Amino acid sequence: MKKYCFNGLFLLMISTLLISCGGKIVQKVAPSFEPYRFSASKYEPKVDNFVVILDTSYSMSHTYGGTKKVAIAKGFLTAMNQTLPELNYNGALITFGHDDSIMVDYGPTRYSTSGFGSALNATKEPSGNSSLPLAKAIKAAAGELKSSQGQIAVIIVSDGENMDKAPVKAAEALKAKFGDRVCIYTVLVGDDSAGETLMKQVSGAGGCGFSVRADGVKDSGDMGNFVKNVFFAGMAKPKMAKPLDSDGDGVYDNLDRCPDTPKGVTVDTRGCPLDTDGDGVPDYLDKCPNTPMGATVDARGCWTYAAVVMYDFDSAEIKSEAYPMLNEGVSILKKNPELKVEIDGHTDNKGSAVYNMNLSERRAKSIMQYFVDQGVEAERLTTKGFGFTQPAASNETKEGRAKNRRVELTPVK
Repeated sequence: MKKYCFNGLFLLMISTLLISCGGKIVQKVAPSFEPYRFSASKYEPKVDNFVVILDTSYSMSHTYGGTKKVAIAKGFLTAMNQTLPELNYNGALITFGHDDSIMVDYGPTRYSTSGFGSALNATKEPSGNSSLPLAKAIKAAAGELKSSQGQIAVIIVSDGENMDKAPVKAAEALKAKFGDRVCIYTVLVGDDSAGETLMKQVSGAGGCGFSVRADGVKDSGDMGNFVKNVFFAGMAKPKMAKPLDSDGDGVYDNLDRCPDTPKGVTVDTRGCPLDTDGDGVPDYLDKCPNTPMGATVDARGCWTYAAVVMYDFDSAEIKSEAYPMLNEGVSILKKNPELKVEIDGHTDNKGSAVYNMNLSERRAKSIMQYFVDQGVEAERLTTKGFGFTQPAASNETKEGRAKNRRVELTPVK
């Protein structure tokens, strides 16, 4: 008489159960596994990559509760595979044992239920040792993950039997390599106490995973909780209606300080048109886009500073009313060290040409000296005297001659 016993989740994974009683064969149909109906959109994913490491060493051919441990392990992973939603993460399956060798049975590749399931069903029967191969499998997982981006879950399914501390050290090395990006989860098949201790130490090396027993995951609800805890961070925040951007400048209305920006105009983070030279006139309207910092401009964005200093007859002394205008020039020159100023002196036509040429030069130099006294470098200033050769008004009237006794300052670059 043969009797097959299944417990918890794994009874649900078998479609038929044959029981022999008193020589009579009775066929009992077990209920098929119904995966937890996982609404992944309700949760925030925390995994971008996962690697399953499956123990297929010789000890997994032994039975636990009447079932081979390798069948229990595969049953657990089959249930996980049927429960896990197909989202944008990469998956891999690594087995160890096989006469002390490691096999990459699946991936790393974009995870699919069918692809992972086919690879799991095709894994080899148990053989070989456990301890060093598990350590090698963890190292192999690190190698497969070397070019991965984002968060990683490593899931190890094993009985933990006949192992030394090598897997713990390998898990510590994995954590050291990937840091907070990786969490390690272990699933104990069987009830070996030393194996359970080891599996907890391996998951503990990850710092953010946990260890469970396969027979503790009894139904689809338990498996749903396992998948949630490994693959998802928590409940997703409800999606909010997209904020309005009425002027279409890429800055939402609730943040837009300039809500009526013309279409196509480049804006800053506040939604306001760029003003590269900082003169208060936005670039798309600025006809003089390289105005010196601090300069007074007109509506076109052009500098209005073309200073004219007036003088008394036969005098090179600066009049008091000229100082505010000159001080503006000093301020602009200091803010714009690349800027230079040409200072041109002029006179009326009273007196000889030679005398007036000298007077016009003295007037220009008086302005230059004022700028130098205020801290402007002399090499940025040039002076010229024009005498009465370039009148601004007629010398035939008193008013005209007053306008010609002047110094003109022209900014240059």
